[in-house]
Amino acid sequence: VQLQASGGGLVQAGGSLRLSCAASGLTFSTFTMGWFRQAPGKERTIVAATGWGRAETTYYADSVKGRFTISRDNAKNTLFLQMNSLEPEDTATYYCATVRGPIYRPSIGTYWGQGTQVTVSS
Repeated sequence: VQLQASGGGLVQAGGSLRLSCAASGLTFSTFTMGWFRQAPGKERTIVAATGWGRAETTYYADSVKGRFTISRDNAKNTLFLQMNSLEPEDTATYYCATVRGPIYRPSIGTYWGQGTQVTVSS
């Protein structure tokens, strides 16, 4: 299984970035997928998750609600994270991963990628 994240970079506060995650080696459409992030010296935390199937329910951490949007394209085995109104506190390495547990209490699953760095300057 490979989860290849891309789209990170350096952006000023208030700016936007769109992360992508190309998945291979798994039946992408049957997995709940999510974005996690980890800042230096801090624990890895959930950012957002999206379920599978017709409902495709979503979960967002309180800190990103209203600013970030998670989406997926099952035909292209790709997960996205649109990040708007970025803040310096959003600076971290962002990982896409499979998710375990219910959508309202997601935790990182079996597979995750190498991460992409997001740096937000003030």
